[in-house]
Amino acid sequence: MRSVMKIAAVAALGSLALSGCGSKPSAGGTASGSGTGTGSTAPAKASGKKISACMVLDTGGVDDRSFNQGSYDGMKAAKSKNPNISIRYVPSNSGADYTPNLTKAAAGGCNAVIGVGGLMADAMKTAAAANPKVNFAEVDAPGTGANLYGIQYNTAQAGFLGGYLAASMTKSGTVGTWGGLSIPPVTIYMDGFWEGVQYFNKTKSKSVKVLGWNEKTKKGTFSASFTDQNKGKSVSQSMASQGADIIFPVAGGSGLGAGAAAQASGGKLKIIWVDTDGCESAAQYCKFMVGSVTKNLSGGVQAYLAKAADGTYPKGNYIGTLANQGVGLVDNNDSQSAALKAELTKITADIAAGTIKITSPSQPTS
Repeated sequence: MRSVMKIAAVAALGSLALSGCGSKPSAGGTASGSGTGTGSTAPAKASGKKISACMVLDTGGVDDRSFNQGSYDGMKAAKSKNPNISIRYVPSNSGADYTPNLTKAAAGGCNAVIGVGGLMADAMKTAAAANPKVNFAEVDAPGTGANLYGIQYNTAQAGFLGGYLAASMTKSGTVGTWGGLSIPPVTIYMDGFWEGVQYFNKTKSKSVKVLGWNEKTKKGTFSASFTDQNKGKSVSQSMASQGADIIFPVAGGSGLGAGAAAQASGGKLKIIWVDTDGCESAAQYCKFMVGSVTKNLSGGVQAYLAKAADGTYPKGNYIGTLANQGVGLVDNNDSQSAALKAELTKITADIAAGTIKITSPSQPTS
């Protein structure tokens, strides 16, 4: 069983609008495959203009169980609700594919081109500048220019909850986190996780240790890949050998290696999944998960395309937060006690209200 923490009193949930950072994306469904949102039984109804939406994926494939898959689920959800939206995706095998893939999409009749991942930021800026009549949007990078929109998430907030959860549940007194690459969309999660553990230590007079990242020194552990599961397993087992019994991998498909390490440990090692609800996107390792730190990738993309189909392409940036339910924490396997749930609910409200200050320098601001 899974429950998602929601703070209904924090934000007034209004209409679906993405013109500013205070807006809430709709919960997205999926047309097929595993997803991150909620589906609808209502029949699809064509509305607005016919648009062709193309998504350029980062490395890892469309079924990476993480940011590519979650983002593409948003496209499928948008199409399922409005048949006037046609969709397709283009995979990237390496960073060298970003520019040609974006160029091909822009020249191939796509009205809206969505890029996935902050590593694509420079290529997106160049493509948007070269194709002023095409509308671009990028997941995990700020929008710049009249035709480049940013779909961003303050995942330090959700990561904070994950860190507090790990510190509350560890039996060894040591937890860990590691990333795919040392880039802001990754380290922002790790910053939040680290801060959450420090907050637990301060408020509970404890000394839980964090392996793999230190926000102050910016030194940490990385697999150098978003796809290499063997490397992910090796990194996770190394942390387990140093005493960590709960690990938070921020590495896309490479993070599946942490699940394999947990399985190999016979359940002694637990994991907190990233980006999506791990019990949906990496179900084979669900029983080893105590929680998932999520960002509503599907909802952000779906909301963008819904506005595009209405003929109004959003400008500027959307920033998903705890207040607008763009990020959150899922309780996998009913791992949280009633007391811990209450603590996390209070912390969520305090972060959303600004009472608890997140200090990660990677937080999106505009």
